[in-house]
Amino acid sequence: MSSRTRALALCSALVLALVLTAVLAPLPFAIAYPGMTANVLGNDKGKPVITITGAGTRKTSGQLRMTSIVATGPDASVHLPDIIEGWFRTDEAVMPREAVYPVGNNTEEIAEHNAQQMEQSQDTATSAALGQLGKSAKDIKVKLSLADVGGPSAGLMFALGIVDRLDGDGAGHDLTGGRTIAGTGTITAGGKVGAVGGVPLKTQAAHRDGASVFLVPRKECADAQAELPKGMRLIPVTTLDGAVDALKALRTGGKLPSC
Repeated sequence: MSSRTRALALCSALVLALVLTAVLAPLPFAIAYPGMTANVLGNDKGKPVITITGAGTRKTSGQLRMTSIVATGPDASVHLPDIIEGWFRTDEAVMPREAVYPVGNNTEEIAEHNAQQMEQSQDTATSAALGQLGKSAKDIKVKLSLADVGGPSAGLMFALGIVDRLDGDGAGHDLTGGRTIAGTGTITAGGKVGAVGGVPLKTQAAHRDGASVFLVPRKECADAQAELPKGMRLIPVTTLDGAVDALKALRTGGKLPSC
């Protein structure tokens, strides 16, 4: 074997080794999928998602569905073939692991962090809803119960559910207009709606579970449009007041904001 042939063989072996390493080595990414949705006006595991004491509540029709994503765990190994496949699928998303799990190094720590975020989101959703209605938290108590869900992204839908149960559209009608409406977005106590991430997967989860309208933080309009299911209507929102007004307009055929 000539020296040139030996050199080519060595180079080929090195290239092959590098390719195998790239294919087999775990990478710092997570693969996300459409998750569960839940009607905040209904029950979860046999218990009402929203329980209100200290004020009369309304019977409601239609649904307000919070949405979620699920992702490979923080300890899962994600490899190059998984990432390539995820790039070409509409029902998967490749996300940096730190974007999915910004806090915690194991499943237990992450679950605890997500539970704390959910609890805080419920508190701010209650404050935002009661503030929107001009009601006092001293007189009205709201309990929110939704198992197996963490993080802050259900805040907007929780707040809308509380408003609908207490006041509807203020004129005797449901905010939903009898529709199945889904959405996502964090919320502050002052009623500002914030971005959440994973919106394309959440619109797919919403469509799968029967929603025809999706409330999306305005800053995430472009993401929501990227893989929008056929027949799904997007309504961008920036505040709880704006979301309530948009749902009223949707019911009456009024002008709606668009992405």
